[in-house]
Amino acid sequence: MMGWTLGRYFFFRYVAITIWFFIGLLALVFLTDFTELSGRTTGLPGFTYGTAMAISGLRMPMIMLQTVPFVGLFSAMATLVSLNRRYELVIARSAGVSAWQFLLPCCIGALLFGVVSVGIINPLAAHAFSLSEQIETELRSGKSNTVSADAAPWIRQKTSSGDTIIGARAILDQGLEMADAVFFILDQQGNIVERKDAARAYLRDGYWELQDVKTFRNGTIQPVASDRVPTNLKPEFVQERLARPETIPFYDLPGKIEVARSFGLKANAFAMQFDSLVALPFLLVAMTLIAATVSMRFARMGQSATMILGGVVAGFLLYVVSVLVKAFGVAGFVPTAIAAWVPVVVAMFFGVTFLLYKEDG
Repeated sequence: MMGWTLGRYFFFRYVAITIWFFIGLLALVFLTDFTELSGRTTGLPGFTYGTAMAISGLRMPMIMLQTVPFVGLFSAMATLVSLNRRYELVIARSAGVSAWQFLLPCCIGALLFGVVSVGIINPLAAHAFSLSEQIETELRSGKSNTVSADAAPWIRQKTSSGDTIIGARAILDQGLEMADAVFFILDQQGNIVERKDAARAYLRDGYWELQDVKTFRNGTIQPVASDRVPTNLKPEFVQERLARPETIPFYDLPGKIEVARSFGLKANAFAMQFDSLVALPFLLVAMTLIAATVSMRFARMGQSATMILGGVVAGFLLYVVSVLVKAFGVAGFVPTAIAAWVPVVVAMFFGVTFLLYKEDG
């Protein structure tokens, strides 16, 4: 009974600190994003601070999802340091409670935090971010001549009449809709014979549907309300090529991967995103073990800063390695499952080995 009571106390202490960390970081990120967004969009027609707040608010779940590993690390460190400062760990250990017993509630809390992040925050973030992109696109609509090479990936489609190079300022609806799109139509010799600028472009069955179009041909401009450009591109290819994996909800990723691979596409980016999300709860457990290696020892005044710095550096290195290996997985150099799980397993082994050495000699 004593173990259960103490375990619950440690668990709820970890949960409370995690929630406060998450809320504090959310407020800081929101203010930063709102300030930066307002500076970029203040001069646009129709801009209001309410619109900027709405866009920033909708972007928050996606941004916060990227900070989850660091929230898990800092909350675990703060929990253990606070328990040390108040001598609660000292008393628990003097009563015969091992490090594994009071770390278990924190690890369970980290695992649940990861499950909530993947199962609830991720789908919410995907839908909210797509909506924020639509609102911002409406705010910036009508600037098709501002398309740049880094705005969105360019694709080249081949048809019997010639090739078409397609670009857009923004990709919406997971790649099936483009905002401020540009179509360069080439002849058989590869020369540009026509350019079409469209406020919106939708991928239909066998053609692109263009809306609010300006056609440039032989030095003349012809505006039309709608137009069509033939295509043999399949929605699965366009989604795999243009859609950002983070904008697809976790529950939809397996279906997207299966359909893309049935068309002969690798879908490495989607598979890497799925495997990374599956591994995220265990990454948070690894972060908790790393926090324990630097936070469990009794801290006299002046030692905490060094320990905290060591934990931050270790967690940052783990995150950097995870991102680097993830890039290898997306590029196809290593299987995506290995790229997602190797950093987590290595960090867990490091944390467990260090704690075994310190705890059990």
